[in-house]
Amino acid sequence: MPSSLEQRLNDLKQLPRPLYGQTEALPNVVLGYRHSHPWVQFSYAISGVLEVQTAQGRFIAPPQRAVWIPAGIKHRVQCSAHTQIRSLYIDNQALTVVPNNCRVVEVSPLLKELIRAFGELPVEYDQSSAAGRLAAVLLDQLTHAPDMGLMLPLPADKRLQKIVAQLQKHPDATDTLNQWAQRLHISEKTLSRLFPQQTGLTFRLWRQRLRLLNALPLLEQKQSVTEVALACGYESTSAFIAAFSQHFGSTPGEFFKG
Repeated sequence: MPSSLEQRLNDLKQLPRPLYGQTEALPNVVLGYRHSHPWVQFSYAISGVLEVQTAQGRFIAPPQRAVWIPAGIKHRVQCSAHTQIRSLYIDNQALTVVPNNCRVVEVSPLLKELIRAFGELPVEYDQSSAAGRLAAVLLDQLTHAPDMGLMLPLPADKRLQKIVAQLQKHPDATDTLNQWAQRLHISEKTLSRLFPQQTGLTFRLWRQRLRLLNALPLLEQKQSVTEVALACGYESTSAFIAAFSQHFGSTPGEFFKG
């Protein structure tokens, strides 16, 4: 059943203002079906880890990150039980740069405060007043928020889809590319070529990114680094911390500070 916010959006033929935001943070609402909006959606998790999945990939947004979802892109939203989401909806014509693809961006302290302040404005705020100027600054900050690269590309090839589906269910699996090739009755060389063609990553790098992104909600839930490392397929805590630090530029503990 649609949430009250979804119902309000479904009832709108156009946004009441070029930038529309809710005044309350929504608790976790898992939308297990694919849907789209005629406007750009900017979804920000105040707490918890938000995941948006499209046909092209999985986009993971821990706290202080958000997901840009372009207009018309079919997507599915998942998040942990305690996640609090604040979303903004934007008319394409209000943007100087219109995003064509989903992406995960950084929510700086300034952007966070702008989102909070905007959420307290009336829905039909006066665009020629200070409220309108606040909306303009917020739009500028949204447009230029840096891409964080927290995306796991998904292949279109049916053979690779079988592999990635199993790995997403079991990120700790250690099966080699050769073992997968034997199961699928194709050559390892073919699989080795297909992964970069379909995802932009080698099999090893794709699996590593999967494991690291899967670690984020576990870490945010305060599970120990050792438990997370084992759950994500790492043989040692030190190996996990090294891989995490190389990919994210900080240790697991530092990543979630603030």
